[in-house]
Amino acid sequence: MTEYAFLSLSEVGQLLRAGKVSARQLAEYFLDRLETRGTSLNAVVTVTKEAALEQADQADRELKAGQDRGPLHGIPYGLKDLFATPGIPTTWGAAPYRERILDENATVYQRLKDAGAVLVAKLAMVEIAGGMGYRQANAALTGPGLNPWNTDYWAGGSSSGSGAAVAAGLVPFALGTETWGSIMCPASFCGIAGLRPTYGRVSRAGAMALSWSMDKIGPMARSAEDCALVLEVIAGPDPLDESAVDAEFVWNEASRSEPPYQLAIVKGSFESSHPGVKSNFERSLATLEKIGTITEIEMSDDLPWHTVPATIIDCEIAAAFEGMVTSGEAWELTAPEDHHGAYAGQVLPAVDYINALRIRRHRMQPAMSQLVSPFDAVVTPSRSTPAYSAKKPFRESSRGYSVGTFDGAANACGLPALTVPNGLTEEQLPTGVQFTGQALSEATLLSIAAAYQEQTDWHRPHPPE
Repeated sequence: MTEYAFLSLSEVGQLLRAGKVSARQLAEYFLDRLETRGTSLNAVVTVTKEAALEQADQADRELKAGQDRGPLHGIPYGLKDLFATPGIPTTWGAAPYRERILDENATVYQRLKDAGAVLVAKLAMVEIAGGMGYRQANAALTGPGLNPWNTDYWAGGSSSGSGAAVAAGLVPFALGTETWGSIMCPASFCGIAGLRPTYGRVSRAGAMALSWSMDKIGPMARSAEDCALVLEVIAGPDPLDESAVDAEFVWNEASRSEPPYQLAIVKGSFESSHPGVKSNFERSLATLEKIGTITEIEMSDDLPWHTVPATIIDCEIAAAFEGMVTSGEAWELTAPEDHHGAYAGQVLPAVDYINALRIRRHRMQPAMSQLVSPFDAVVTPSRSTPAYSAKKPFRESSRGYSVGTFDGAANACGLPALTVPNGLTEEQLPTGVQFTGQALSEATLLSIAAAYQEQTDWHRPHPPE
């Protein structure tokens, strides 16, 4: 039964406030789906039944008394299992930490709790968020994340469980994290919306640090509108995270921008994509021409767009997980390549790391700002391919396909991006279109994506039950 599984957050909220369903009934409904469908997708680490029913009952009491905490009040959701939750295991997707409980509250968990949202599950992820260099789908203590559209395919990484759970209607929304593609990839592969906020827009206190100068936290949901409602709750400054910017996010009529939009496409960003990705992207451009103008731009080829973020990530991971490597815990990880994947970063010269930071700050960020700032958004395919096979090394699915270096550069420079579904391939696998903007331009990106979704219906289909 899919009575509530694929409704928007606004639709679920309306049912709650009209008394047509209670928060407890919603929690029980999604808990049941998590315990059945979630297991078949390897999407769930821990079902938080006791906490969920307690939070749901509190939401029912408050709503009945006229105390409305906002649009997420009483709505179930899931967390990628790298956010600290007292009394509930936080595994980081890694076998050595299967039973570990962290005695702290991640700021995003506390903010969602304060907004009345109901935590129903900690969701599966690639072990250590992919930081050990995995090369195939079976790199998580829960097993390979499977795509609800076709379980022969991967759900994406590293927020695999969050992507699969939202797409399969196991939760109305979830939180993921991205260092380099870990929200965009599963959202695109699973046919949902995913928002990577500006670096520092959302506090990372209580979240696993993979690369502290590149990590971002964002929502994954059924639509751009849903992502906006979640971002409004989790964004904002935090004394527990010195990188959190002092900028609230508000989503209302006044904050939304209106067409026509000034859009750009990056030269070479889709010509080398999978045929299904290319075809769906070209159709997206035709739709976007109804709400804006499109200009082609070109990235300069005189900067190490790929090497800089790769060097930064390798070095910061090596520092963050030095203890896991030296203690031998890395040898307990699931993927064989993850047993030794962090060693390379430990022998990179300090001068390489320092030079990468300098190039990013003094050359890449000004260049990206100059490239992106004249436009409301730069539009690219979200991924160069649909979902990879869950049974083969990734290189066999990605060989020969590319969308260039733009997204890696945007991630390194902390720029926000949003992916929404834009079609299915002949194999009935989803693809996505991605909107990237200048720092703190989330409201504009969400406005453009919402306008696009008003013109299309690709966010409405869902995987077969």
